[in-house]
Amino acid sequence: MKAVEIKTDLNVSLLQQCYVMDQNGVRAFERGDEIIWFCQDGYPYQTDYPPQEEDAASDATEGADDDEQMYEGEYQGIPHPDEIKEARRAARLEARRKARLAGQQQEEEEDNLPEQYETIMEECGHGRFQWMLFVVLGLALMADGVDGFVVGFVLPSAEKDMCISNSDKGLLGLLVYVAMMVGALVWGGLCDKMGRRKCLIYVLTIDLVFSFLSCFAQGYGFFLFFRFCSGFGIGGSIPIVYTYFTEFLQMDKRGEHLSWLCMFWMLGGLYASFTAWGIIPHYGWGFSIGSEFQMHSWRLFIFVCLFPALAALVGIIFMPESPRFLLENARHDEAWMILRQVHDTNWKAKGEPERVFTVTNIKTPQTQEDEFIEIQSDTGTAFQRWTVRHVTMLQQVMANIMSLSAPELRLQGLFLLIVWFCLAFSYHGLGVWFPDMIKYMQYEEYESKVRVFHREKVERFHFNFSLVNQIHREGEYIHDKFANIEIKSVKFEDSLFENCYFEDVKSTNTFFENCTIKNTVFYNTDLWQEKFKDCRMENTTFLHPKKGCHLNFQEENDIVIYMVSFLGSLAVLPGNILSALFMDKIGRIRIIGGSMLASSACTFLLLLSFSQGAVICWQCLFYGASVAAWNGLEVISVELYPSSKRGTAFGILNGICKFAAIIASFIFAAFIGITKIIPIFLAFSALVCGGLVALKLPETREKILS
Repeated sequence: MKAVEIKTDLNVSLLQQCYVMDQNGVRAFERGDEIIWFCQDGYPYQTDYPPQEEDAASDATEGADDDEQMYEGEYQGIPHPDEIKEARRAARLEARRKARLAGQQQEEEEDNLPEQYETIMEECGHGRFQWMLFVVLGLALMADGVDGFVVGFVLPSAEKDMCISNSDKGLLGLLVYVAMMVGALVWGGLCDKMGRRKCLIYVLTIDLVFSFLSCFAQGYGFFLFFRFCSGFGIGGSIPIVYTYFTEFLQMDKRGEHLSWLCMFWMLGGLYASFTAWGIIPHYGWGFSIGSEFQMHSWRLFIFVCLFPALAALVGIIFMPESPRFLLENARHDEAWMILRQVHDTNWKAKGEPERVFTVTNIKTPQTQEDEFIEIQSDTGTAFQRWTVRHVTMLQQVMANIMSLSAPELRLQGLFLLIVWFCLAFSYHGLGVWFPDMIKYMQYEEYESKVRVFHREKVERFHFNFSLVNQIHREGEYIHDKFANIEIKSVKFEDSLFENCYFEDVKSTNTFFENCTIKNTVFYNTDLWQEKFKDCRMENTTFLHPKKGCHLNFQEENDIVIYMVSFLGSLAVLPGNILSALFMDKIGRIRIIGGSMLASSACTFLLLLSFSQGAVICWQCLFYGASVAAWNGLEVISVELYPSSKRGTAFGILNGICKFAAIIASFIFAAFIGITKIIPIFLAFSALVCGGLVALKLPETREKILS
């Protein structure tokens, strides 16, 4: 065996986990057909393994100039990237050998696929194909982020356009989150059986169709139904997107690029906030057809929010299925063609179109087709075959869910559930608390300026100016005229209206309580039955009433809420960038635990929020600190589970997230105007608990996707 001294020192620290030991304790690692041996003094020498003839030459290097092929980092002691890849492969081979000797190795056919797939993805490289898929899946994730803001932005306008009561408003928010929770559970399980790409197409199509229909729904019942169906569709996007993208990434790229993908959810919030800010407050373009069909700016806002989902749907049609999913289902030829497409796309974009995809065969796990399905595919009616296939698929999904309770997955699954629940409970709970707290502060400020009129008596007066933020108690209005005015936030209590005339009056948050109304005419006003509480009517006439709840075009919409959401979404940008840069350097566990504990410290600053500006400031700080935990949690959730269960597990975890959001929204909203100590304490406790449990999770940055 011939030994050749290497001119430079290899960076032993980078390779210290990649060596193997021979019987004499000498360290070495394999590189292609060579072995690098490290002597006791730390200097390596290499041998040809097996020995080659001196005249032998590789086809790939024949005719090449040695000086031109010199790796420029050699003199700095930096290993060539190819050497690092070979060292990783050697380490994996040695780990498998040790596991086999310890009796922990499974059958070679079952264990070979993860190793081989990782090697293939390294050969395909990371380039143009992954970036195209990144943009397409990012748009799908952006669509989910937009849907999370739609209901909150349109409610202030829709409640007046469709006469939505306070209880009905709560029902709308509840049902949308329930729909997203069910969607995550259903589509997460189905994507492990039907395919990532196919399920994502279904998800985006359902969201587009029903969101579009909700733009034109005039009745609250139809609007509620369409938003529920839309939420059921888009709720499945997050489990599918992360599962899909993960299976096109090699091990050393997963953490960083999955974290970059998380930024699209932030972009969804920015897009929704910015468009709502620019569209909804401008009511002037709205129109109505009769008294039944109303079209106003908030409906245009819903329509504009469809664009990310539409762009994602168009893009995903041109993307291939996940080859890892195809291999898990014994569809070898389809997977090979897609992997070759990835390989050729990346290397052509890098200026190496002549590079050949060298993989000729990929081992697939042994799968067994359901005999009952095969029999029914040739016999019975079309309905019987459809029923059998879908019932069987449902059984397979349920079996997949039950398999997550296996001993090797049970403990880590429980830890993940706790961390997901704690983070979602505090994040979404405070997400409800921030805007509601600002609204309450605005209400208190407005109430402090209310003008009270007691026992005033007005006769034969023409009210031709608006009445705003007033309370009139025990007043008398005789032969008065109210014409072409707006009455906003006005309450008449125990008052008398006699021989009065109301014409072209628009009212907002205006009520008559325990009043006596005699010989009075209401012409073309929106003052009707629901505005009068316990009032006595005597010879009162309503002519051409504007029944229903209609938007007031002259009412100024408060843009502070849009600004709060916009700044909150923008505040996560620094945290997103930092988590992406350090995800693979310091690990997922430290990112999650550190972010959650830092966020818990930020919650105490909320005790100092005595103004709207302070609430917005602490909100941005909290969002910026907590986003890294979301990124790390989403990365580790797809890495801990095997490919056949990855979508199912992520769907369950995301469903738990939505369930926590539902509970938190009710609890945190209940304390608005009462106390802020309890919501802050609950958020702090959840973050500390989740952060400590996260430290018990296994690190996955060096884990091959099983």
